[in-house]
Amino acid sequence: MADKFKIKKGDQVIVITGRDKGKKGEVLEVLRAESRVRVQGINMVKRHRRPTQNDAGGIIPMEAPMHISNVAHIDPDNGAATRVGYEVKDGKKVRIARRSGKALA
Repeated sequence: MADKFKIKKGDQVIVITGRDKGKKGEVLEVLRAESRVRVQGINMVKRHRRPTQNDAGGIIPMEAPMHISNVAHIDPDNGAATRVGYEVKDGKKVRIARRSGKALA
């Protein structure tokens, strides 16, 4: 069975290592079986696509998956990388940023 991660689709993350270090983006997809995430505008590669009836084909830039350990949540206060914790507020489990204590969107 695949692992459970604190990073989910739609989260704002920052790259903490690699060639795109410091760049920020939104998580497009979480690949739980491979422990990878696809982030908008990060880790761009070019793929050669054959033309089809619906698509012209050619060389298309796209986001490649990167390991989930290379990204971290963005703190809502100052935009820095932060770890994630959980608190129960009004009977609901809420993700919070450890750096500032604010709830993550």
